[in-house]
Amino acid sequence: MQSISFKSTEGPTAIPSWQVGDLTLHRVDEIPLPPATGNWLLPDATPQVVARHDWLRPDFADHEGVLRLASHSFAFSAGGLRVVVDTGIGNGKTRANPAWHDLRTDYLQRLTAAGFPPDAVDLVILTHLHTDHVGWNTHRAADGTWAPTFPNARYLTSHAEREFWAGYAMDEARAQMFRDSVQPVEEAGLLDLVHLPDEGLEVAPGLRLLPTPGHTPGHLAVRLDSRGASALITGDCVHHPVQLPEPGITSCADIDPAQAGTTRRALLAALVGTGTLVLGTHFPPPTAGQVSGDADGGYRLVPVHPNPPAAGAD
Repeated sequence: MQSISFKSTEGPTAIPSWQVGDLTLHRVDEIPLPPATGNWLLPDATPQVVARHDWLRPDFADHEGVLRLASHSFAFSAGGLRVVVDTGIGNGKTRANPAWHDLRTDYLQRLTAAGFPPDAVDLVILTHLHTDHVGWNTHRAADGTWAPTFPNARYLTSHAEREFWAGYAMDEARAQMFRDSVQPVEEAGLLDLVHLPDEGLEVAPGLRLLPTPGHTPGHLAVRLDSRGASALITGDCVHHPVQLPEPGITSCADIDPAQAGTTRRALLAALVGTGTLVLGTHFPPPTAGQVSGDADGGYRLVPVHPNPPAAGAD
């Protein structure tokens, strides 16, 4: 398969990272999402709701109560595997959302600077098959076709997730996304579908996939454990920290909003006070934190800032 080359248009790229036991988790930025995204995605997270939780400002919302969101991946090495979790929106893709259409970002440069050049990635975990989580599954090859970006990796998602979309009446925008970002991976024989029991599935030492349905039927979260420390990558079972004190706020993109709320409440109850590092797939910087109980009986995210950014890999 063709390897990918690209030019650096900027200087060395700073990659935020967190240490979890012996593991280093890198945040690989794609783009910050436009301010209008929060109002569209989480319409019940109004400025009045945000104002009830002062700790959300200024990191997670601006002073007018507008939510901040971002698109990024996480990359780490675990069990001898170089792993990428979710692949963002992608470059050069035809998308109905103007903010996602025909992007030209330096995502691959950032991924490589983190120590994960595409040819060296062993495993790509897809929390679910939505447009902004699968885009860099593929890139435009020299012959104009969409080819897997990570030719030596296995791509992994839940069986329930792929089965659901196989029977779903897609509009043209979603069908286009599957044509350019999912089907080429399937046709290359690189997509693995796993059945997730309630307790989750360990796919490598210290790397476990947890079923977190609701946003989509087969949605999964990613748990990491090393030397008594743990981390959890949310995917879209938690879109934004406002959903910690307000877990009933659902997304306009939730397939089953009631199930999404139930999943979120159960997950937060399991995380509170444990010291687990929670990393949100759409959380803006500082992106990570620990779940703490709030005075009103709810939850809040206590930010954990990344290590001082440094160019290069582990």
